[in-house]
Amino acid sequence: MASTTIKTPLEWAKAACDSIMATHTPMELPPAGRWHYHQGVFLCGMEMLVEEAGQDDRYDAYIQAYVDGLIDDNGNLYFARDELDAMQAGLLLFGLEQRTGQPKYRIAADKLRGLLRTLNRTSEGGFWHKDKYPNQMWLDGLYMAGVFSLKYANAFGETGLRQLVLLQEQLMRKHMKDERTGLLYHAWDESRRMPWANPETGCSPEFWGRSLGWYGLAVSQFLDELPAEEPGREALVSSLRDFVHAIIRYQDAESGLWYQVIDKGDQPDNWLESSCTSLFVYTIAKALNLGVVGPECADAAVKGYEGLLRTLQFDEQGRVILPLICIGTSAGDYENYVTRPTSENDLHGVGAFVMACVEVAPLVK
Repeated sequence: MASTTIKTPLEWAKAACDSIMATHTPMELPPAGRWHYHQGVFLCGMEMLVEEAGQDDRYDAYIQAYVDGLIDDNGNLYFARDELDAMQAGLLLFGLEQRTGQPKYRIAADKLRGLLRTLNRTSEGGFWHKDKYPNQMWLDGLYMAGVFSLKYANAFGETGLRQLVLLQEQLMRKHMKDERTGLLYHAWDESRRMPWANPETGCSPEFWGRSLGWYGLAVSQFLDELPAEEPGREALVSSLRDFVHAIIRYQDAESGLWYQVIDKGDQPDNWLESSCTSLFVYTIAKALNLGVVGPECADAAVKGYEGLLRTLQFDEQGRVILPLICIGTSAGDYENYVTRPTSENDLHGVGAFVMACVEVAPLVK
């Protein structure tokens, strides 16, 4: 599809998916041959597109080829067994299990669910993000493990997982939310031992865009998975409402995008970043579509979406290139974030862009 013929958000989502598919086989998706959240985020975006736009055998086959390349007929798979990130790609298993009836997908899901029984926790029951980050909770982890856990609870009847997931969000709000801005810090170290940890609060010092985007993505998708009567759901609704209003205040008025460190757009070395913008567009649009916020928030979602379109580039074949994507990043100080390299078509960003396009579609005239 030539770029000049693309008009609707769903068409842009398809163009982005098709561009990645034309560049990589499923097992070549970087990092190649690994069970990893980079691929999972992109393929979850593709799955959302299928749900919204209708069945597409090409997309279904591509998703299944990635999963089948890493899971054998007995449900065995190799994954990192000491980190929340390993669970995210498990979101792809539920649709495959339902569509094919093959038991291997349920077995693999059971293995991933088992991580929650072995991961280290803080004194209050918060999961360490990874073993190599002891005593630390990161915003990223709420999405990486939380949505999978709620889907698992619904698919296989383990409803006790719901309160475990809600506890993680409650602990992040308790320890990582800044009441002045309404934003949440990227990470929290209960031990206060990390060089970046505030000696009083344990928080990292900055509001990093993509980590906030993962938080918004998680909370908004939690609401799809939690029954109306679930204790704690209303608090989650309130959290999402407050979060949406908070991030809108930091949107760049000229471009419609958000900065890498979102509250310091006045700093000359800060820069506009596309993956966090995509995640914020998704979160605002999702909150609108769920009725959590009112129509006064629609302009921010549409402005962010239009800003993303203005950043797009195209190769000689007319395939979509999404630039300005921060590479994978650990918690740290301001310099840590603003000196990170950017990449093009990193799956962090393309997956988030596809999600944003799908969710903002009802708001774009």
